Formats: sequence, structure tokens, C-alpha cells
Amino acid sequence: MAETLFDKIWNQHIISDLGDGNDLIYIDRIFLHERTGSVALKSLEERGISVRKPSQVFATIDHIVDTLPGRGDETMMPSGSQFIESFRESVQREKINFFDLNTSRQGIVHVVSPEQGIALPGITYICPDSHTCSLGALGALAWGVGSSECEHALATNTLVKKKPKSMLININGIPKDGVTAKDIILHLISKHGANGANGHAIEFQGETIDRMSIESRLTLCNMAVEFGAMTGIISPDKKTIEYISGKAFAPEKGDQKLAEEYWASLKSDDGAHFSKVIDIDASKLNTYVTWGTSPEHAIEIKDKIPSIDDANSSKENTSIKKALDYMGLEENDAIRGTKIDAAFIGSCTNSRLSDLRVAASILKGNKIAPGIKAICVPGSSKVKKEAESEGIDKIFKSAGFEWRESGCSMCFFAGGESFGEDERVISTTNRNFENRQGKKTRTHLASPATVAASAIKGEITAAHLTENET
Repeated sequence: MAETLFDKIWNQHIISDLGDGNDLIYIDRIFLHERTGSVALKSLEERGISVRKPSQVFATIDHIVDTLPGRGDETMMPSGSQFIESFRESVQREKINFFDLNTSRQGIVHVVSPEQGIALPGITYICPDSHTCSLGALGALAWGVGSSECEHALATNTLVKKKPKSMLININGIPKDGVTAKDIILHLISKHGANGANGHAIEFQGETIDRMSIESRLTLCNMAVEFGAMTGIISPDKKTIEYISGKAFAPEKGDQKLAEEYWASLKSDDGAHFSKVIDIDASKLNTYVTWGTSPEHAIEIKDKIPSIDDANSSKENTSIKKALDYMGLEENDAIRGTKIDAAFIGSCTNSRLSDLRVAASILKGNKIAPGIKAICVPGSSKVKKEAESEGIDKIFKSAGFEWRESGCSMCFFAGGESFGEDERVISTTNRNFENRQGKKTRTHLASPATVAASAIKGEITAAHLTENET
């Protein structure tokens, strides 16, 4: 029987069919961060249960920690330092692979994992964080779990999971200059809704995917959860193998050939059944930005904010009204030219070296607009070091950006730092929910290029205006 890529990995990891659609699944690798992983470790400790396979568990500090230069355990969040210290004690006691603050491997979990070879094709991989789906870009079956599920996996290397349906998203065509993976995923969510992939695992295929770099694929898969999916996944190819080769926790030379033979089998069979198929012509897309309080509230930058009268239901009508009120915007207004107060480049979506290079290419020789607060937070210590070796930090600082240490920072303000009330921020993050970056902060999601260009102009604009956007 023809199988999808998702089917193959799932079926290879079934320990037992529990009935009612539930399977007992073997979990290969687990990644923890201090905000949610600490809860699971503390619960195990209180019950006298140890981590089953510490060598297959990884941990870092990224969520609560400050990203200001010279940081330590002290945080802006009340009791944050105690949180960090408790987590450090727990992972050290369990002898888990630990990337502590101010070490070369520290960073945001979903940035660190691919760059260290922790997420691999064909493995099952979980983390108590919703954007774990990012790692599907490498052909891993990766998804976010709650603290209680994480606890169970730490103790048993298993999880009980109902198998989702499979969805295929074909993306073909050569994107225009300036149209990125971020723009493509915002287009998908805006067209089909934030719940468009509910109950599904997504496989991305097509010419556009083949042409994408691994880091662009990571951005695409990162926001699969914003589309309602359990995860997103891409079949590994030569780019994947080249990317993984030689990384710290990837197969060593003696095992590399066997691993690559297995990875080559990880693709959907001809005739494999998908419950839903979506086709996208990437050549027709332009630059996207969000206007409201959900990633589905996204439009091309040349377009106007939707009218309440365009709503397809009373529920959608209410949603638009509420979003416009929170964002301080008017229906039918142009989104391009909307004044901003701040710009943020960072998060597990867009804080990798390629993201910073793109933003730096736009910022070089320019200054951000007067009154704009602009912050760049590299995704990992490794990214920060590599960017600094290329002089990217100097470009950002010369333009007027703050250059930070790695971490989640103001993707959301768990660390205690936030933007101001009613401030309008253009951001490379993945969520623009109410109060996400601070109390009553208004967040617009966009690509690094768009954020950099908007910071320079002091208003929402595109870095590369296509013929249809001018």
C-alpha cells in the first residue's frame, strides 16, 4: 500500500495499536527549555522517577532569560532566576545534554536543534513548545507537547497519540524578488484560515520547496501550527544531508552511510493518499504583512485592510471588528504606510544567519527612522558569533538597532521585557495575538526584509516592491 512520508515515519515508530485510533509511539529525542521543561522534570523528581534515556534528551535556557548584553541568571521576570537555577539543577542531576547560558551551543530550542544535528530525518522528536513543528523541515516527525506528555515521554520514551490525517501542500513556481518563505506561509494561513489544517499533519512538496534553503524550510514549517496542523514535514534531500553532515549530534562517519540510505527512503510513495490537497503558485505572490490579531489576518502589502462587509459569517464579522479595534486601524485603509513605533528581528521563525544577512543587506548604509525602537536578537550563540565574524552586528548597530544575546526575547514577554502599551511593532515572530509582545502592544508579522525596510522608513513598507506593489 502506498504511504505518505508521514505514514512511513509514524508506522515505523508504533509500539502498539491501542484501539480507537490511538497508538503507542516511540519517541527518539526530546528537547527541553526552562519555561515548560522544568515543570516536567520537577514532577518526575517529586515522584521519584528518573529520565529513561538522558543521552537522548537535550536542554537549553532560552525563554525566561534576558537577552541584554552581559546577562546572567537575573531576569526581568519575578522569580525568573530561581526558575533558571532550578532547571539547571534538574538537568544536571539527570545528566541531560545541557546548553547553559554563555556556552557556544545555547540558543532558542528550534534554532539550536537543527544547527547541532539533534533533529534528524525519520526520527520522532518532541518538545514542550508549540513551534517544535519547525524541525519537520529536516524530515523529522516533530511536534509540540504539554508538560504532562513531556513528563511521560521522559520517563518512558513513549507517547499515546491519535494519528492525524495527512494534508499535501504543493508549492510551485519561482517567487519574485523579496518574496520569502514567511510570505508564503502567511499567504497560506490568510487564504485558508488559522484552523485550515486542524487534525492534519502537513507535507510540503513542489518546485518552490526544492529550491528553498534549509533555513527557509525551517521558517515554513515553523508556522504549520499557526495553520492548525500537528506538524509540517518536508522530505529530506541532498540539501538536508549536506546541512546535517558533520554536526555534533548527527550520525558519526561510521553510521552516516546507513543513515543516508534510510533517509533516501523518506518520501511519499506515488499514489499515496492525502485527505486534502492545496496548490499554491508562488510566482504570483507578493510581500505579506499581518494587519490584525491572528496570522490569518494577513494581506499583500499592496492591499487594503479588509472591510467588515466582506466577512463571510457573523463570527468572522466579529473577529474583524475586534481585531481592528485592538490594532487601532480602520477597514479599507492601506496597510502600506502605516506608522510604526518599533521593529523586532528574532524568534524561532526568523533569527537564523540567513535571516540576519538579508536584513543587514537592507540596513547597510541606512539609519532607522527617528523615534523607532529596533532590536535584533540572534537565534543562538552560534548564529550571533557567525554574524559578528561577518560584521553583521556592526551593520545593525550602525543603523540604530540594539544587538542582543540569543534567546526568545520579545517574541512574547515571558522574560519580563515588553514593548509599550499601544505601540505598533513590525516583527519577524510567528504570533500577533493580543498582548503577545506586551500589554496592548500591536504586532504586525512580516519577513526580516520587510521589518528592516519598515524600520528605515518608520512605516510598513516592502524591501522589494514588485510591479504590482508600486
